[in-house]
Amino acid sequence: MTKVLVVDDQPPNVRLLEAILTPRGYDVLTASSGEQALEVIAAEDVDLVLLDILMPGIDGYEVCRRIRDQVDTAYLPVVMVTASGDEQKVKALEAGADDFLTKPVNQSELLARVASLARIKDYQDTIKRQASELSAWNQELESRVESQVSQLQRMNRLRRFLSPQLAELIVDSGDESFLASHRREIVVVFCDLRGFTTFAEASEPEEVMGVLEEYHHALGDLIFRFEGTLERFAGDGLMVFFNDPVRCEDGPLRALRMSVAMRTRVRGLAETWSRRGHDLGLGIGIAQGYATLGTIGFDERLDYAAIGSVTNLAARLCADAEAWQILATERVYSAAGNAVIGEDAGLREVRGFSRTVHAYSIRGLDNSKVAS
Repeated sequence: MTKVLVVDDQPPNVRLLEAILTPRGYDVLTASSGEQALEVIAAEDVDLVLLDILMPGIDGYEVCRRIRDQVDTAYLPVVMVTASGDEQKVKALEAGADDFLTKPVNQSELLARVASLARIKDYQDTIKRQASELSAWNQELESRVESQVSQLQRMNRLRRFLSPQLAELIVDSGDESFLASHRREIVVVFCDLRGFTTFAEASEPEEVMGVLEEYHHALGDLIFRFEGTLERFAGDGLMVFFNDPVRCEDGPLRALRMSVAMRTRVRGLAETWSRRGHDLGLGIGIAQGYATLGTIGFDERLDYAAIGSVTNLAARLCADAEAWQILATERVYSAAGNAVIGEDAGLREVRGFSRTVHAYSIRGLDNSKVAS
């Protein structure tokens, strides 16, 4: 129902306007002064104002100006009721009135003007409501975009360390608690290229980068396939570990399967490199033990790292391995089960370790014994 505020200090005028408007379905509110009119407008959702000009206190012109000065009522339809004269009409329009009526009020004219301005107010309310809905939709869209951007940033960060499927699992769950420092038993795989230093010294930088790109691309695919956690690429050096952040019962076997697949794939690359005059081979070391894991670095650059003697042991075995040899500790070899084909590589004096390490050279896998 359209609410019409009638403002007039003369009760007979108010009753007359009420008598005309109420039977037509208008909800008529009244005020006997300019001050009271402003209070009603502030308290009620008024759709249109019929405003007398000459009143004690604040006159109609000032009331109209104050209505226009408020953001919420700047477009509220106002009809000024003038006693006579073009001068009052001009001043009414200057004050911000939308229309005017001359006393004595003509009933048909009053109803026509009120109906016309009520339709305009209805259009304004519709536009305002739609603008509010659009603003809410925009806020929701911004929130969704912000959430998706944040999710993508988290995904990109996690994909530096984890296989895509594990990264997606962690992002979907919203749980990044694994990034906090913790201790866990892991299986570490370290590999690098034999002859790389000589190759790098004798080759152009672009050629070296080309070989590394092929090498990293080939091994990166296998790391993700076997769901290993990539700690870092360091030139031709590469370190991967298993059983963190997501636990896996078959860490030793998975590490060995990945290593055998890496050796096979890099052998294919080496044939291509050999035709270019590059003599490169792959060495791999594998060890199992406890390490402290978590993020290291600073806000703008974080890495997920494993710290402990097990990483050094894997690196030392890798350095001790010949081209195309995979050296694993006895613990890893035994835990992997009878699907692994290997031979005793003897006790090794490993730099940085006071005790000797019993190593096994991994020849391959018996696929008939590897669980699918």
